[in-house]
Amino acid sequence: MEDSKLPLALRSNLLDLFGQIEREFENLYIENLELRREIESLNERLTGDGQAVEGGDPTKGALKTKASHSTSQLSQKLKTTYKASTSKGKLGGPRNFSVATWELWGGDSWIVSSFKATTGSRALCQLLKEYVGHRDGIWDLSVTRTQPVVLGTASADHSALLWSIETGKCLLRYAGHAGSVNSIKFHPTEQMALTASGDQTAHIWRYMVQLPAPQPPPDVSAPCDEDQDSSDREEGEVDGEGPCEVPTVRVATATLKSHQGVVIAADWLVGGRQVVTASWDRAANLYEVETSELVHTLTGHDQELTHCCTHPTQRLVVTSSRDTTFRLWDFRDPSIHSVNVFQGHTDTVTSAVFTVGDNVVSGSDDRTVKVWDLKNMRSPIATIRTDSAVNRISVSANQKIIALPHDNRQVRLFDMSGVRLARLPRSNRMGHRRMVCCTAWNEENQSCNLFTCGFDRQAIGWNINIPALLQEK
Repeated sequence: MEDSKLPLALRSNLLDLFGQIEREFENLYIENLELRREIESLNERLTGDGQAVEGGDPTKGALKTKASHSTSQLSQKLKTTYKASTSKGKLGGPRNFSVATWELWGGDSWIVSSFKATTGSRALCQLLKEYVGHRDGIWDLSVTRTQPVVLGTASADHSALLWSIETGKCLLRYAGHAGSVNSIKFHPTEQMALTASGDQTAHIWRYMVQLPAPQPPPDVSAPCDEDQDSSDREEGEVDGEGPCEVPTVRVATATLKSHQGVVIAADWLVGGRQVVTASWDRAANLYEVETSELVHTLTGHDQELTHCCTHPTQRLVVTSSRDTTFRLWDFRDPSIHSVNVFQGHTDTVTSAVFTVGDNVVSGSDDRTVKVWDLKNMRSPIATIRTDSAVNRISVSANQKIIALPHDNRQVRLFDMSGVRLARLPRSNRMGHRRMVCCTAWNEENQSCNLFTCGFDRQAIGWNINIPALLQEK
């Protein structure tokens, strides 16, 4: 290096980058060894119990009897994580890291893209607020569509919480369910919430909250190491205290209880007069809100449902399933209830959501996200391939940016054509420390416009500089 013609500043920058590369591979090496130890330990325990990792069925035995959503879904996620871990061991393990593997990772382009994502994410995606108080993982979250605008979270701790977006203070607790709360959605015009639960019911309940006085804006300029994948904290070890003394609602306005299995998701149809629920009994139900009457039972899926979503302006419903498909149900004509089946994934479809236009976006445990045109359903118009299973996705209404929550603790942003825009910052000190379960956009708020939640028991509010993000594309 002494005879180098490179300027001193450039040489210093290169040395710094190579140091980061060395630390990155060191982290991969350590993580690979830890994963191998965990897998061996798990296999020994399962072998001792006469079980196998691939043999567990969350719909049988005690799991079905108790309708324990958190245990069952963790069993499914364990399978996915196990497969991803062994795959990662083959790629990143010290014995198998070869020239062929280097090319499989994309050679030096992988390094360039990693550092490009790091610097870009730091400037365009900033963590604003953490919402801490649940005692177990958070499966779902959404933002109210009426004033006052608050954040709602649904957790495996059998509760749903409402939060002040600006202050991070818990405002209200719903404790009417006897099982894990798996989803939460808000009425389009009234102060009512819809929650789905492992107790085989969906609840509609009213809420009244008063927002606290606003706090000074946080300092979001501090730099961070976004791409460190190691975590020094154990599960559930989060900063802050739980909601000690908050108003609690314990009785639902209406209880919808026609399902014979875990109710995994629920949503309001346009207008808010009807709701749809999705269950592990392989059916979706349509109810009248005013009478709680069951109007239709939607059958056809071959395995458990994982999600349901309604169109923002039309009487359309989409249901997702472990049978690798999702179905579009059309209720616009009262006399005809047509259904279309979308095939294209090779593993569980974890969610499928509508955009404002004529598109559906689906995410899957097969590590892909697909964009579909409702007018041409034979094949997707775009496919996004990732390195980890995708959970409950969301699409921003105005700019149609897809937010992908992953099993590997990352959150990535893509446009509708499949171009990656950013990866949210993540390090030992910030971001999610466990599987990210759900994302939700809130474009009405200029500062906190994206929310994420995960099995580290916290929800996070982010500021995404959307104009700058699209300009850099």
